[in-house]
Amino acid sequence: MSLDLGGRLRRVREARGLSQRELARRAGISNATVSQIESNTVSPSVGALKRILDALPMPLADFFAETPPEREQVFFRAADMTEIGRGGVSYRQVGRDLTGKALQIIRERYEPGTDSGRIHLRHEGEEGGIVLAGELEVTVGDRRAVLGPGDAYYFDSAEPHRFRNVGDTPCEVVSVCTPPSF
Repeated sequence: MSLDLGGRLRRVREARGLSQRELARRAGISNATVSQIESNTVSPSVGALKRILDALPMPLADFFAETPPEREQVFFRAADMTEIGRGGVSYRQVGRDLTGKALQIIRERYEPGTDSGRIHLRHEGEEGGIVLAGELEVTVGDRRAVLGPGDAYYFDSAEPHRFRNVGDTPCEVVSVCTPPSF
């Protein structure tokens, strides 16, 4: 049986959204070495391959498994989104494990009178969103506005912030946060 080690490494790297340069940096080797391995012009030692796989991260055994590496999910049906909210607030996140990801996308639903919590949120990054239905009161620092369908917000997440449905109907929002905060 012939193993296309370089092709397999390239598929795993691309499935994780890494450039050759970024993988080389994480593994502590040159970009040229990664390129040569992927084009099968050089064969890495077991130690070098282990360092590269640790940077992905991927166990050596999984790399040599018969099945090709699983491709990263690109499309998400409504029923597949991960529920991370509770009570009268639903947060349906696109994707399950956001480890190593730079972006978090959430479809939020606030029942009338519900909010993101009494304590204002604060975290690293930026976030924004667009109200699809209902009325959402957004508080950022000492600023407050009631937003309706088509209105949007965008701010530095280090500022204390809070969301509250002030209407009589459910409020739907699509929001984005970078880096992921939940």
